[in-house]
Amino acid sequence: MPEDDKGTLGGGGSGGDAGLASAAARGQVEKVRQLLEAGADPNRVNRFGRRPIQVMMMGSAQVAELLLLHGAEPNCTDPATLTRPVHDAAREGFLDTLVALHQAGARLDVRDAWGRLPVDLAQERGHLNIVRYLRAAAGD
Repeated sequence: MPEDDKGTLGGGGSGGDAGLASAAARGQVEKVRQLLEAGADPNRVNRFGRRPIQVMMMGSAQVAELLLLHGAEPNCTDPATLTRPVHDAAREGFLDTLVALHQAGARLDVRDAWGRLPVDLAQERGHLNIVRYLRAAAGD
């Protein structure tokens, strides 16, 4: 097992397990659940310095909910781009994931390295349902 993956298994799991970040990135809901229930740290960074909530399959609100339920930090920031998971969800058009992040305390008023808010990214991509949600959440 690669050194980077040790500790993400919560003590159990098979030698071929690629870890929580990998399972989250693939949208493997049951594997994410098993790893978290076995004690995997939802905030542990992978070898690329990213947390499971940052690399998760944004279209899987279930993965987001599991990670958040187990203590994932919804406001973690990519050090290079200053993006947060809400930026990614808004840009890619995943309202259910965005709502889960917001309900878990994700801030919607933080700009990325290019000065864009999540609402700006949703607007750029034409995700009008997300724009409406974000404006309503901001009181606009």
